[in-house]
Amino acid sequence: MQPNSLAFRAEQSVQWATLAALMMAAAILFMVAPAFAGADTTFDTAVTTVAGYINGSAGKLAALTSLAYGVVRMATAGWSLGHVGVPITVGVAAGIGGPIVQSSVTALI
Repeated sequence: MQPNSLAFRAEQSVQWATLAALMMAAAILFMVAPAFAGADTTFDTAVTTVAGYINGSAGKLAALTSLAYGVVRMATAGWSLGHVGVPITVGVAAGIGGPIVQSSVTALI
């Protein structure tokens, strides 16, 4: 009869711990302040910095470096256009994709 009593107590302890965790999660959810889209400027500095890197000289340097690596890789590993095509595609996607993402994020709904 002793093992059943220990199993019952263990199961009851798990149930109480689960209930306490759920109540704590509910309390945290009610204490969280609402987020207002468009009024928050928390990450503006980081977004501006990263956009400057992508659209500025750092992005051009990364694109040229990857293109040079692709040309060297193409010359040494075989004449496949995939070695150059991937860096070109990444550079074009970074150049075109940055403004597209920024405009879609800043759109007013």
